[in-house]
Order: sequence, then structure tokens, then C-alpha cells
Amino acid sequence: MSEEDYSRAQKLGKKEYQSRMMRGLQPTLEVLDDILPPKGSYSEVPLGLVQIPSDQIVGTRTDGRSNAFASNFMPILKQNSEFARKWATLSTSHLEEGIREPIKAYEYMNKFYVLEGNKRVSVAKYFDVDSIPGTVIRIVPKRTNEKENVIYYEYMDFYNVSKVNYLYMSKVGNFPKLQAALGKEQGEMWSDEDRENFSSVFYRFQMEYRARGGDKLSITEGDAFLAFLGVYGYEELLEKTTSEINDLVGKTWEEFLLLEAEDVIDLKMDPTNEKKPLLSRILPTSVSRLKAAFIYAKTPASSAWTYAHELGRLYLEQAFPDEITTFYYDNATQENIDDYIEAAINCGSNIIFTTSPSFAQASVKAAIENPEVRILNCSLNTSHRYIRTYYARMHEAKFLMGALAGALTTNDKLAYVGDYPIYGSIANINAFAIGAKMVNPRAKVYLEWSSMKDIDIAERLKEIGAGCISGKDMVIPEESTREFGIYALDGEHTRSLAMPLWHWGKFYEQLIRTIMDGTWKYDDNSYEKRAINYWWGMSAGVIDVICSKNIPGETKRLIELLKQSIVSQQFSPFSGILYSQNGMVQGDPKRSLTPEEIITMDWLAENVVGIIPKTEELQEQAKPVTLQQGVNKEKGQI
Repeated sequence: MSEEDYSRAQKLGKKEYQSRMMRGLQPTLEVLDDILPPKGSYSEVPLGLVQIPSDQIVGTRTDGRSNAFASNFMPILKQNSEFARKWATLSTSHLEEGIREPIKAYEYMNKFYVLEGNKRVSVAKYFDVDSIPGTVIRIVPKRTNEKENVIYYEYMDFYNVSKVNYLYMSKVGNFPKLQAALGKEQGEMWSDEDRENFSSVFYRFQMEYRARGGDKLSITEGDAFLAFLGVYGYEELLEKTTSEINDLVGKTWEEFLLLEAEDVIDLKMDPTNEKKPLLSRILPTSVSRLKAAFIYAKTPASSAWTYAHELGRLYLEQAFPDEITTFYYDNATQENIDDYIEAAINCGSNIIFTTSPSFAQASVKAAIENPEVRILNCSLNTSHRYIRTYYARMHEAKFLMGALAGALTTNDKLAYVGDYPIYGSIANINAFAIGAKMVNPRAKVYLEWSSMKDIDIAERLKEIGAGCISGKDMVIPEESTREFGIYALDGEHTRSLAMPLWHWGKFYEQLIRTIMDGTWKYDDNSYEKRAINYWWGMSAGVIDVICSKNIPGETKRLIELLKQSIVSQQFSPFSGILYSQNGMVQGDPKRSLTPEEIITMDWLAENVVGIIPKTEELQEQAKPVTLQQGVNKEKGQI
């Protein structure tokens, strides 16, 4: 029987050999010596005895035995050779008692190269053994800024705490994200139970993922698994049966396909005017009105952000009195958001707006289970195929307000009170600082965060003594304060100067019109399957600045001129030469930052005095939002 096994293995080897030859690829095993960097540019670290994933054993340390195997480790030497007899003997041993003697191998960039035990590896791969015990030495290259090198160093940090070597990532930041997705701090060691639970979930996912053709996708299984965790959550998946996980992998498939795309987000900068079929052709004939549910993290009476969205909801009802019914749920949390979305769907909602980035995961889960319901999440830089996201280019208004503050300050000091260090907020801060510097080269912007632990904002503002302060964007009716927008403190008296306007009503109105004129369905059926993000600004009328009547007329004229240049897209706040606190970030005077560069901005302008805090420095209430949308999560600082 062992000789027959060798014959079958040899056929598999020859088939692989010929296939790779025809494609102009190396037909035999990789040789580590051929790809190692020059001596002196790497170090060797013994890992001891480890279980080596068979899939990751790709070659030999030296070229001595590489030509005895095809690239898939199947033998190609003649059947009557001594090599074939030894292979057959090992095959028999494997079937009767298993091969227990560890191989010796080197690991380099998460791939393994055999020093001793090539035939043992070949037999194990022939019988589809998942892993092989081996004594391993790791080759560690010098640290560089190259993408693959950065990912590998992230992998080594992950391996040091988890001892997991059977998955890999293709994107910088994914290993730290995986550690965080499992509810662990960076550098936190795994227990044996942690490893058992993780392998149980991962291998069940992997089996179904491969069965559906996932191994043919250009992404790694680690990338796909991280996306899977992002939708369902690790703790929830631990409770799922194999059958349930298989079902979820199938339902989530477009999320994995999305990861393959080079440009995963279709960023729509302005409403489209293209007309498609009418509402009656899109909605089922049994639906006479749209029913829209809004889900808020707080109440309109306690949160300016929620109040702004509530004004948008009321505006929507006035704009479409005969076509739309709206209602809302408030005080949504991570614990009850799933129930709120389910209740909205059970009430017959055709469209649901979840108005906090922290609700993105729940929105995706609900959209997968209810494909007939349109679900949108108010967040930026979120890439999911099953929901759409929306946000506004508030940095355009912040630029104007910075210019206004720079012109009106009496001492070149400006204070900026930020809320959460999330996508979009850093661009707002920098746009404000750039606007201030444009009209006042001496202006400094002192940055404070209202969400940081143990910070008394009022006391800090007194210490700074700024001529103008940028506070919260707006207030709720119950608050009797003028400390919002741009304001100045004259002793105990507060002078309001200007405020930015989130006109969510116009935003929602234009989104609804995409459903009515067929543009929504047209976008969803587009050839390129990408995540759709709406990111509209002043040109769409969804962002504006309201100035106090006490501002000098010349200053108002300047602000209006800058506004019109932004609306007409003749000017961008992030154009020309730009400097951060650490030096130049753009040196081309004719270039403007791309939307993607603005959204993912993680640096502060040179005239900003302050930092971008890490999540552990923030209050507990900030963590759900920053874990979903925090700019530092890309660096693993979560």
C-alpha cells in the first residue's frame, strides 16, 4: 500500500511541477538560502519545539533536497529509487503509529523551511496532516519601514503573547486589531484556555471559508477572520455551533470579497443628480410610505449631537409629509442596540439610521439578516458592503471658524475643545489651525479633549487664557450657555462669535431622494462591489457657518469669500505646503490632500499645542466610539 501511496504522491508532484513550468514559475521547493538577506542583516532566535502548520512549510533551508520535490512537497523522483523506498517506509509508519520525531526547520517571514525531515513533511502533507512538530529557529530581519517588514514585526509581537502561528495578515495594523478584537490589551499574554478557545473558533471558520473558495481569494485567512470578528464579535462567536458559524460565513461573504478590492470604499462627495426609476418601481407595491427609524445614543434633551439629528428627522417629515413616516429610539447602548434595531425592523421600517459610529457592528449584523431593509450608520471610513455610512465634511466649516478666530483673537492664543479622537475630528482640528494661521501667522491653537480622564476643561481654559475658544458645535435648548461654536470670554461675560451648522435635515432629504429617484438601487448594483460612504459638505448644503451680527463687516466678507471658494471647489483647506508638529507632510504647493488622506489624518498641524490621546487615556464613555473609529487604532494604540 505504501508503494501505491508513493505512486499517487509522485503523480501529484509531477502534475504540480508541469503546471508551474508552463506558467514560468519555479517548479521545485523554495530554498531559504536563496532569499535570505545578506549576512549581518538578520539574527537567529530559537523558538524551541512548536507545532508547525503544514500549509506554511514551503521549502528547504539548502538546495540539497529541494529538487526531489515539486513546490507542493510531493515527490518527483523515480519509484525504484532509494528515496522512494524511504518515503514509502515513512508512509507505512505514519499509518501504523504516526510519525513522532520532530523535524528541524527555520521560520522566516511566517514561512517554514526544512533543515531535517523533508520526507516526513512530504508524507504529512500527502495525508493532509494539519501540523507537524518541529524544532524551529526564527530568522529575524532588521526592522525597516517596508510594509512586509512592519507586518512581520507586528506578527512577532502577536506570536510572543499568543503563541499562535497559523494565521497571518496582509495589512499593517491588523495584528494589533486582532488582539483588541479578542478583548485583550496590547502585550497581554494568552492563557492555555485562550489559545484553545481561539483555535476552536478560527478552525471552524477556516473550514467553511476554504470550502467556499476563500483560499483562492487574494486576502489572507487572518484578514478574513478579523473582518468576521468585526461583524459578529468574538464572545458571540464562542457561543456559536459549527453549523451556525458555517451559516454566518456564507451570509458574510461579500465582506471578504470587499477586502480584495484595492479601493474598498466608494466615497460619494456630493449628491448625484442622475435620475433613475421612480419610487413606485423600487419599493414593493404593498408599501405606500417609507418608514424610517432613527436610533440615538443619547436623548435630544441631553446631547447636542442627538439633538442635531432629531432636528434632521423632523425636517425630513416636513419635506415628505405624504411619503415618509419617521420615529426614533434613544438611549441606545452597546447592550441594547441589537434589540432596538430588531424592534425597528419588526415595526416595518424600510430604512434605519443608526447615528453613532459605535453602532456600526450591530448595523452590519442586522443588515446581513435583513437584506430588504436599508441600514445606514453615521460614521466615517467604515468599509462594509451590507450597510452604507454617511458623514459631513465638518472640516470645511472648521477652517472658516479658524480663520474667523485668528482674525478676532486679541492675544494670538486660540483654544480648541475636541470630544473624541476619531476619524474626521483630527481633520477638523487641523483645518481650524490652518484657517487661523492663514489670517494670523502667529496664532497658536491649544488643544484640549473633553473626553480625557481627570481633566477640568473650564480650569484648563482659564490657564490658557485664549482670545477665542472653539467649543462644542451647538447646544441643546435646555442649556442656558453661550459656550458653543466660537466664543470669547470677557471676565464672566461670554461673547458668541460664530457656530458651525450640521444640517442633517438636508442630508437626510437628499439621501431619501436617492431612493425615490432610483439612484440608491443603481449604486448598489454597480459593477464594482465597494462600500458606499456619503461624505457631503458645503457644496451639498449640509454644512454651514453662522456668524454673529457683532462680527466686523470686513471679517464677514472674508469668511463669505472663503466659503464660496470651498463651495465652488476652487479651494481646499488642505492644499499647498502643509506642516505637522513633526515636519512637512506635503511639499507640493499645487497639490491638495485626497479625501482618504483627510479622513485618516493622524497628525496635528504645526501650530497646534497638544496631543492625540490614546484610548486608555479617555473616559469610559468614549471607548465604544474610539474602538470603532479611533485614529490610533490603526497603530494598535487602542
